[in-house]
Amino acid sequence: MMDSDEILSLLRETGALLDGHFELRSGLHSDTFFQCAKVLRFPRIAERLCTALAGKMRAGLAGGAPINGVIAPALGGILVGYELARCLGVRSIFAEKEDGALVLRRGFAIARGEHFVVAEDVITRGGRVAETVEIVRRNGGEVVAVAVLVNRSGGKAVFSCPTFSLLEWEPKTYDRAQCPLCAKGLVFEHPGS
Repeated sequence: MMDSDEILSLLRETGALLDGHFELRSGLHSDTFFQCAKVLRFPRIAERLCTALAGKMRAGLAGGAPINGVIAPALGGILVGYELARCLGVRSIFAEKEDGALVLRRGFAIARGEHFVVAEDVITRGGRVAETVEIVRRNGGEVVAVAVLVNRSGGKAVFSCPTFSLLEWEPKTYDRAQCPLCAKGLVFEHPGS
């Protein structure tokens, strides 16, 4: 298992942990941002992180239902989903935006009764994960777990199945109207866009 210090060190070394003024996809502002794509560009590091996440999930789900696949919301979760599926020895699919909503495309399908893990790189509010969970359910599948590299929700993102994260870290976030960085006149960035 990897500890939090080791994970944070890898994120900093790869440029995945950024400091500044950021507007998150959720609309909240923060002085830190996880650009997980920067850590995932190194396959051996991605393998290490996702292997550790798979191990944590396996231990927490011991004796549970078999896992048939991993599904991830595009774009951020695709590499995590793929690598997690590789570790688990199951197939990997992803949901992507169409007309503003996540949907299955590219011939991906979920059979009635299949058990899936929803994988994501970072959770702040959990909206994209919740959309992906709903896709699995609408198609007759069951979500047995949510697996995420970094859970920055501070326990606010709650799902109807167990959630496993490699790193629990809640940086300060602000509504735009109360953001002290905006009050200082600092321009924000959208690094994930």
